[in-house]
Amino acid sequence: MTRLKKIVTLVILVPLGVLLIVLSVANRQSVTLALNPFRPEDTVLSLTAPFFLFLMLSLILGMLIGSLATWWTQGKYRRQARIEAREAIKWHNEADRQKTQSTVVAPAGSALSRR
Repeated sequence: MTRLKKIVTLVILVPLGVLLIVLSVANRQSVTLALNPFRPEDTVLSLTAPFFLFLMLSLILGMLIGSLATWWTQGKYRRQARIEAREAIKWHNEADRQKTQSTVVAPAGSALSRR
């Protein structure tokens, strides 16, 4: 599994990192993000920062929202896995209990069958 992680890192993450660095260097001029659609010149509801900062923040926000959406939609599968794990433990304990009962009964039964 560690070899697969290395391959993923080299093939996907390294070029993605290089691309993000190139975008950051190419888009370092300051821009103003106006949050008031009716008066864009209003400085109270506007942010001025380098453009790459807005790009990175939107990328991070998109990844967080996607991760939360995935976690939320997979909740029913995690719940089902917990239920099945509890049942597996219950049946495993039942099998162990049956095995100990059969070993206790077997020697007595085998002694009776020899007579």
